[in-house]
Amino acid sequence: MRVDWLSLLAFRSYRTLEWSPEPGVNLLIGPNGAGKTNALEAIGYLGSLKSFRSSPDAAVITDGEESAVIRAGLTSEERSRLVEIELPRQGARRAQVDKTRLKRTGDILGVIRVVAFLPDDLDLIKRGPAYRRDLLDVIAVQLWPAAYLDQSEFERSLRQRNAFLKTGRRDAATLSIWDSKLAESAGRVMARRARVIEALSAVLSDVYEEIAEDASVVTFTYHTSWGGGELRRASAAEFADSIARALEESRRHDYERRMTTVGPHRDEPGFSIDGHETRTHGSQGEQRTMALAVRLAAHRAIAETVGESPVLLLDDVFSELDPDRASALAHSLPPDTQTLITSARPEDIPISGSVWKVGGGTIE
Repeated sequence: MRVDWLSLLAFRSYRTLEWSPEPGVNLLIGPNGAGKTNALEAIGYLGSLKSFRSSPDAAVITDGEESAVIRAGLTSEERSRLVEIELPRQGARRAQVDKTRLKRTGDILGVIRVVAFLPDDLDLIKRGPAYRRDLLDVIAVQLWPAAYLDQSEFERSLRQRNAFLKTGRRDAATLSIWDSKLAESAGRVMARRARVIEALSAVLSDVYEEIAEDASVVTFTYHTSWGGGELRRASAAEFADSIARALEESRRHDYERRMTTVGPHRDEPGFSIDGHETRTHGSQGEQRTMALAVRLAAHRAIAETVGESPVLLLDDVFSELDPDRASALAHSLPPDTQTLITSARPEDIPISGSVWKVGGGTIE
């Protein structure tokens, strides 16, 4: 899987851009603020329908313009594809694949799969559980594009149930309707999260050892807010039944708090090394290594599941690592993968590739 060419119109710092990266390793070099991350962000958007900076769509549109356009020529399973998406300041996004307008923008997902390493990935380990829940859901979309719709439905159902609770009304019949909708979508989200954890767990310890050069037992943990302990794989229907019971049992508390206090949005994923929680007991080096290992494990899991290697985006990652870890990461990068690496200092990158100069709204 690779990007053959990328065309941008009014996207961030690029009023217009035409760029054709090489199939292998691409090094985007330029000073801070030159637009290196913007190019990676556009590719990442095609693979996830969201900014990996967590920016709203309007934020990616160049000042003074009414919409941004991302177009790309892709090769997947030796088949050439054309994808296009328009992001207007007002109104709905519009997407096309091979010049055919999509009824649902989410149908563009899966045409290209992407895994991104970012400078703030340390937040995955150090900060609250929301970062790790989001990680699981992002990986789920790369593995199974239909997960995007399930996650959207869950978030919509959660907003509706919370909106009802905020009215202060205590109407069991009405709340039962929202409970049913929320539990159904939550069950599908949970079934996929469990499968993601299973896929990551199969490779995480090996990847961590490669980067850390230290044999450790690395574990992905997951404590539910509703199921009484560690997450176990189950069907979407089984998860939905458990969540429905938990919602009913928590009604009194939810009425008092005027919010939904149990469900996938309150769960706590985490990581441990040799039985010790990485967030609270890991050193800075262990936490950074874990963040890198999780992303690389995700890349391997996706490649093994879909049978094709996702595009790999590394945004200014090597500058954050000491020379030993940088070298270990370079040696752990998957072969035969289109890899895009940004840096302001080419000497920080212990890997060779096609070099691109970024600046002034161009990549050459």
